[in-house]
Amino acid sequence: MTAILQQYWQSLLWTNGYQLSGLAMTLWLLVFSMVVGGILALFLSIGRISSRRWLSLPIALFTFVFRGTPLYVQLLIIYTGLYTLQVVRDHQLLNEFFRSGLHCTLLALTLNTAAYTTEILAGAIRAVPAGEIEAAQAYGFRGLTLWRSIILPSAFRTALPAYSNEVILLLHSTSLAFTATVPDILKVSRDINADTYQPFTAFGIAAVVYLFISCVLIMAFRQLEKRWLPHISSR
Repeated sequence: MTAILQQYWQSLLWTNGYQLSGLAMTLWLLVFSMVVGGILALFLSIGRISSRRWLSLPIALFTFVFRGTPLYVQLLIIYTGLYTLQVVRDHQLLNEFFRSGLHCTLLALTLNTAAYTTEILAGAIRAVPAGEIEAAQAYGFRGLTLWRSIILPSAFRTALPAYSNEVILLLHSTSLAFTATVPDILKVSRDINADTYQPFTAFGIAAVVYLFISCVLIMAFRQLEKRWLPHISSR
């Protein structure tokens, strides 16, 4: 294991020339999809609970499709399926976008986590006590001010435990990026295994790296829960 780490630590954990390491690529996939997917989910969740069916039904269909099908299948459709469409190949921007495995992976991860996060936030918004909203309205809170000051902060606190699990699952989902030839942690580990024929060591190192990232994320979310959910963290 020591010899493998000495030989491959740069491509796995550090930089490899102008190419991102496996760790850096995995973190980039995680952060980008988490941020962009979270922003999309914030707006979609508000539409998801809307009484206007022309708005809520398409969002419900979107979350149903992306939560009801495997992420691996979604990635294959986006990476290999869409590029076979003539309209994609004929359009310069679409052609360049869908030819990139990294772009396709980011799109698949972002849409997938946006679907799950939308339902998490929508459920949390529905769980905001009606008394809090009525009290805020009695004090003159209306429209955007009511959402920004009362509803969303309360919903975020309620959604935090479930969302932390979603982020951990998103980290695990980034391991599918190797199917689109994206050099993430698992792709580099597969290359190490192909060079050394030591699968236990190669994939064991990958498991340790994923476990370390998961521990950091868990500790970060626990600190947030201690700050925003003291009644839960004190148990």
